Amino acid sequence: MFVSPMLLQKSEHPFDDNDFVTELKLDGIRLILSKFNNQIKLYTRHNNEVTAKFPELQSIDIPDGTVLDGEIIVSDVEGKPDFEAVMERFMSKRSSHAIQFCVFDVIYHEGRKVTHLPLVERKELLESLIDNDEHVAKVQWMSGNGKAYCDLVKEHNLEGIVLKRANSKYQIKKRSHDWLKIINYQYADTVITGLRKDEFGLLLAIEENGSLKPAGVMEFMGSEARKQFYCQYRDLIVEEDKKFTFIEPKIKCRVKFRNYTKAGLLRIPSFVEYIV
Repeated sequence: MFVSPMLLQKSEHPFDDNDFVTELKLDGIRLILSKFNNQIKLYTRHNNEVTAKFPELQSIDIPDGTVLDGEIIVSDVEGKPDFEAVMERFMSKRSSHAIQFCVFDVIYHEGRKVTHLPLVERKELLESLIDNDEHVAKVQWMSGNGKAYCDLVKEHNLEGIVLKRANSKYQIKKRSHDWLKIINYQYADTVITGLRKDEFGLLLAIEENGSLKPAGVMEFMGSEARKQFYCQYRDLIVEEDKKFTFIEPKIKCRVKFRNYTKAGLLRIPSFVEYIV
């Protein structure tokens, strides 16, 4: 049984408020796990059934009529969530990466919807449902302390934190300000070296030791910034192929991104401002 999950709004800054609970933002794949008719099924947030991809989750001991919300992660050697590794596991049956389903909410219990219960009561219910093991774990949380926890996350270079209103209901298929995510962004100064032809995307490079190192493709850019780019780039075109139009590295911009990939590229870069 699929349930479209509740989604988070972005917030720029952490805050301290005991009316909110604070959790670690896990860098993985959102997953809805349901057990009905004694069959466990797994779904992505977009309602793609992926039960066969994670056979180790078939043996979770939960009551029939349960729906759980959580995140599939793969941990690196330091115990930190590794997004590239979890995507490798998701995409390939040959991958040997060990996964863990980190559960942070319960939507149905014994066949009854519990979305009307306050979050802290659903957390208490979850505590009685799940025993931590190598494949399943309950996401830890605390009241308030958003600023200090965010500082700790930055210190350890983790993805971010989540702040959730303690009395919030579970709002199926809605993005709500009751749930907020604060991303631990990194920043870089880059040069735009090209434009993707089929769908919007700008090739980025970073200057290192007098040369340009490819830094990936930026897809997130506001309309005004795009207009400024389109007014400039045609005079800078040097060559093109089937996929890209390449330009002289004259337009510089500052971007924010999640982290560096194993290939040294910026993960999910988005435009911040032009550098004059």
